[in-house]
Amino acid sequence: MTQRATTTDVSLCIEGTLLDEGTVITVTELTEVCQLSLPQVERMVGEGMLHPRGNRPEQWCFSGLEIKRARRALRLQRDLDLNLAGAALALDLLEEIEQLRDRVRLLEQHLGGLTDVDAR
Repeated sequence: MTQRATTTDVSLCIEGTLLDEGTVITVTELTEVCQLSLPQVERMVGEGMLHPRGNRPEQWCFSGLEIKRARRALRLQRDLDLNLAGAALALDLLEEIEQLRDRVRLLEQHLGGLTDVDAR
């Protein structure tokens, strides 16, 4: 008995904007992009989760990395039912883990390079 493969033509369209350190948005844009209120942003800044450029809220500008932090903080609060201080701590720990993983990856590459040289 033979099986017939069926194919389904599924087209998927994904739109988005790449965010990086070079991206800079205002506090108003941050509230729109992250669906936050200004008081929520102010509390995140007060908690040390976000580090805007500018002295007053109406002057604040945020980098693409800050947008990523704000979104991640919201997910932590929602998914793990964390308060703001708990989300701030979790964010710091997650970023530290990422930095350590990057360092381990670099060291492994370096050691792998040494091993290749030693094998010759």
